[in-house]
Amino acid sequence: MTALVTRFGGRPGGADRPAGPTAWLYALAILSLLSFPAPVSAQIFGDRPAPVPPSAVPMPQGVGNGAINLAPSSGPASAPSLPPSILSPSTSAQSAPTAATPPAAVPPSTNQAVLALSAKFGKDLPNVTGGVVWRVYTDRPDAGGTFRMLREERSPTPNIVLPPGSYVVHASLGLASAVRPVTLRQETTREQFEIPAGGLRIEGRVGTTRIPSGQVTFNIYKGSQFDAIERAPIAQNVPSGDVALIPEGTYYIISNYGDGNSVVRSDIRVQAGKLTDVTVTHRAALIVLKLVSEHGGEALANTSWSVLTPGGDIVKESIGAFPRVVLAEGQYRAIARYEGRVYERSFDVVNGVDGEIEVLSR
Repeated sequence: MTALVTRFGGRPGGADRPAGPTAWLYALAILSLLSFPAPVSAQIFGDRPAPVPPSAVPMPQGVGNGAINLAPSSGPASAPSLPPSILSPSTSAQSAPTAATPPAAVPPSTNQAVLALSAKFGKDLPNVTGGVVWRVYTDRPDAGGTFRMLREERSPTPNIVLPPGSYVVHASLGLASAVRPVTLRQETTREQFEIPAGGLRIEGRVGTTRIPSGQVTFNIYKGSQFDAIERAPIAQNVPSGDVALIPEGTYYIISNYGDGNSVVRSDIRVQAGKLTDVTVTHRAALIVLKLVSEHGGEALANTSWSVLTPGGDIVKESIGAFPRVVLAEGQYRAIARYEGRVYERSFDVVNGVDGEIEVLSR
């Protein structure tokens, strides 16, 4: 099994706490708790330099228009691993985002200030033009130890009106994020964040044939597959063709084609501000099993099936007249159990050659 990394489209940048001058440091530490939360063959970059991509990460033109898909769309890895008090602020704090104030707006009164926010992919890199989620928190926890969220904005360059004071601002772009304490006075305060996120888009192939998105999924892990560290995936079951926005760095992908044993691991690199297109090549085929009384005969229902390797390891078990299984290229034994009797047949799987395997019930 091999993985092919192609040239692509896209580089980056509890308990109560006492109030006091250093309270914002505590808030910053809490908000910064971001975490990213086997054997088969693979192809990796090794010591080769990262490819130079020709285009930048595509950004959405508006919220909710489906122009870009962040992966995963649900599950524990769908948001940064912030403390529960940050992820689940009180209902009163979850007010609707305030409308953006024009860039040249003046605070409506002497008791308010304007926080003008923007983001870029890194130093000397382009501005982020969409997909950013901004959250403004109090700079110290309340009596219950919760940092209360005051505002949430999804405009790329929001202007947020707040009373003068100290706050903590968290900006997220997919699974990449940045956090910073800010102090507002009776004037406009401009803050530009660097969010070194890159895009990753993956597809699977068998030979030159693209695997349909519903038949192949990808799990993304931080680091290399050869690191002697057990990790949880930062994104699970990423569909083929979706764009995952993740921090720049080295990652490895585990690609699963079907629910058999066609699994490929691939090391890749993601650059901030760039879209990396990866093609993972599986050497496998789709096999349909049939228990028949004669060649070309009707399949017998309620048959129990086991597919084994030559060494006796079970690859797949199922019940039915026409079980389908994706198998990696190689040799197998199909064992059928029907009405108390056992039948079997050895067969080979050839890369890219789908087919039916008949087992005779005699």
